[in-house]
Amino acid sequence: MKILFLFPYPSGTAASQRFRFEQYLDFLREEGIQVDLQAFIDEKTWRILYKPGHYLPKILGIIRGFLRRIKMLFRLGSYDFVFVHREASPLGPPVFEWLIARVLKKKLIFDFDDAIWLPNTTDSNALVARLKFHQKTAWISRYAHKVSVGNAYLGEYAAKVNPRGVVLNPTTIDTEHLHNRLRDQSKVEKTVIGWTGTHSTLKYLDDILPVLQELEARYAFDFLVISNRHPEFQLRSLVFKPWNKATEMDDLLLMHIGLMPLSDDIWAKGKCGFKALQYMALGIPALVSPVGVNTEIVEDGIQGFVCKDASDWKKAIIRLIEQPELRQTMGLRARQKIVDTYSVQSNRDNFRALFE
Repeated sequence: MKILFLFPYPSGTAASQRFRFEQYLDFLREEGIQVDLQAFIDEKTWRILYKPGHYLPKILGIIRGFLRRIKMLFRLGSYDFVFVHREASPLGPPVFEWLIARVLKKKLIFDFDDAIWLPNTTDSNALVARLKFHQKTAWISRYAHKVSVGNAYLGEYAAKVNPRGVVLNPTTIDTEHLHNRLRDQSKVEKTVIGWTGTHSTLKYLDDILPVLQELEARYAFDFLVISNRHPEFQLRSLVFKPWNKATEMDDLLLMHIGLMPLSDDIWAKGKCGFKALQYMALGIPALVSPVGVNTEIVEDGIQGFVCKDASDWKKAIIRLIEQPELRQTMGLRARQKIVDTYSVQSNRDNFRALFE
């Protein structure tokens, strides 16, 4: 069997790619399956993609991406499946997906883990937003042999046009080779409350900043933010670490408590709980908003807390600051939940079945 994977960004750079399909590739190779990978954006363009300006290099990088996709069409004959993560190209209608599935008659597996049919482009790439074709999500779902979705909300959308081909394929964590250590909550030290995410999700911290500011006056803690951009808000407790793949696990393991606030809107409902999954896999209790799959991942009072409002956030953080033994108990339960339900090993057969 031969499978071609098409995806937006260079391998190993984007969380959605790493945790949706890249961590399963070795399993496929072990079965003798040939796996070929092709990103749309090359390394050179990736380094400037989310920086303001650089318009000419970005345009040239996108042109190179389209040329690679066109060249790809001429060597599709030998592939049994084509797996498309999010989209084959970032601009315009899904021409490549249409050619792959309808003209060249290849089995197309379409995978997505966000409500990507909704506009959600950053200010630094406002020009690109005008060239996006958000209706393509429904079109590609219709063309697909199977649609792999990260949660039921996304599946409901895809099922409107492909009622028999939708497969629930949750975002998973490699608990054996990557998230394979535990935070020791028993150590007596300064509490670290943490959050990790890209610059586009920093906005979700706005609603809990007043809580953190109030607690700063009562407790000694660090608020660790791991991101690709320094936050603009000011907190006395703020500690910023630039996201770095090489140190990602060490940085996450500095946390005693992990936060995942979300706004209750249609975009956030499509989220697959990735932050909570990462915290929990490392034995860190997760505090989450009751949005999307968060309440499936975190059982309130068991592996962490589900926080509906500022009062809930405040109470939960205080309990976990004051009770390290509770952090330890919840952290162990959290780790077990991930191993049992949201690990690569627990989902391996489900992922493999996409290519049957």
